[in-house]
Amino acid sequence: MNTGLSSGCHLAGEVAGHIGEDFPVEVMVAPPFPFLNAISNTLAESDVVLGAQDVYFEETGAFTGEVSVAMLQDVGCRYIIVGHSERRHVIGETDGLINKKLLNCMNYKMNVVFCVGEKLEEREAGQTEEVLNRQMTVGLNSVPAAKIDLVTLAYEPVWAIGTGKTATPQIAESTHQFLRVWMNEHYSAELADSVRILYGGSVKPENANELMSCENIDGCLVGGASLNANSFLAIVDAAVELSRE
Repeated sequence: MNTGLSSGCHLAGEVAGHIGEDFPVEVMVAPPFPFLNAISNTLAESDVVLGAQDVYFEETGAFTGEVSVAMLQDVGCRYIIVGHSERRHVIGETDGLINKKLLNCMNYKMNVVFCVGEKLEEREAGQTEEVLNRQMTVGLNSVPAAKIDLVTLAYEPVWAIGTGKTATPQIAESTHQFLRVWMNEHYSAELADSVRILYGGSVKPENANELMSCENIDGCLVGGASLNANSFLAIVDAAVELSRE
């Protein structure tokens, strides 16, 4: 719930101006719902991809205040974030509800950024893998292998977001490796290798390169740093440098 219409369009314009044709990495921005159409127009001549922060699981009906996949497609969205940590832990969304949203996105062949991650007390209790296994098992329930290519995973350690605690690259890599092994065990080695797994825990220009250098970290889901063009583009440039190595 950040930016206004003018500042959001300005920010998107700065990002779009930095991203040339045939850019070596994929860059997505996911503004608030009210600004999607305007920012879609701002991005129209660029390779920046438009995403949405959330969606509802029904296709149509009397669900005041909710937004459908078809609506988001109509304004140019190519990605939808599902299960973001704030939706889970602030709004109270359950794994089952998130699964319904994800399955509805699959029906529309919409790309999904599916977020998982544990809270501080779960990390300190040694429950990280248990929590992630539950979130993955329920969240991806009934998603066939043929549609997994629409899913990008994002690991968000809730305990490392705004708490002053830091997920080291070693901790992040270990958890990403767990998620890739999970994909291997529940789908296939081929899909485990091809699925993108993003890291989303207080990513900054200062730690982006080290994080994305890890074997199982394929990119970042950027939070607060995305509200400043210079910070966000520094993270993008770090990804570009790594793609060329």
